[in-house]
Amino acid sequence: MSLSLITLGKTIWVLGIIAWYFVRRPAARRAKRNAVVNNRRSARDGLGLVAAIIGLAVVPGIYVFSGFPARFDYPLAGWALALGTIVYAAAIWIFRRTHKELGRNWSISLEIREEHKLISTGPYSVIRHPMYTSFLLMALGQACLLANWFVGVAGLIGFAFLFFLRVQREEKMMIEFFGPQYRDYMDKTKRIIPYIY
Repeated sequence: MSLSLITLGKTIWVLGIIAWYFVRRPAARRAKRNAVVNNRRSARDGLGLVAAIIGLAVVPGIYVFSGFPARFDYPLAGWALALGTIVYAAAIWIFRRTHKELGRNWSISLEIREEHKLISTGPYSVIRHPMYTSFLLMALGQACLLANWFVGVAGLIGFAFLFFLRVQREEKMMIEFFGPQYRDYMDKTKRIIPYIY
């Protein structure tokens, strides 16, 4: 029974990554239609993205398809599989809603595009950075679905690098571009956890 739960957890994780790709790909193509007018890309920004990709895709991908590093495995409980499935599905749902709300404003890095608007609808009505919320939920879902301590920690570390290397710079950029409108928005919302943080 335990082996089948492990296989099911890995399968759900793979399906989640496929869903993530099918949400992200058209958003990236759509965003290219609006030119970038202000680019704040940096090595620090790139480091955060690389850490997130390693922790949320590369390390778990290697584990799912090779079993490495098996010495950190533990038995997967049914409740953890169920919780991981719900959390990962919530992550993909928020990820999709975020892209839908942003439309052509979306960018993979710190950029302002032509006709950039401040979005405060959908998940943005409660939190300023729902994309980071989705990554946090992906990391938590990954920790539940893949019964390996190393893989679980890798996802959380990858998320932490992305979030803490970028969020303050992102908010500074938005304040510079939108001014008091963004400060008012900050007063009404939390960063990534509704009503808490």
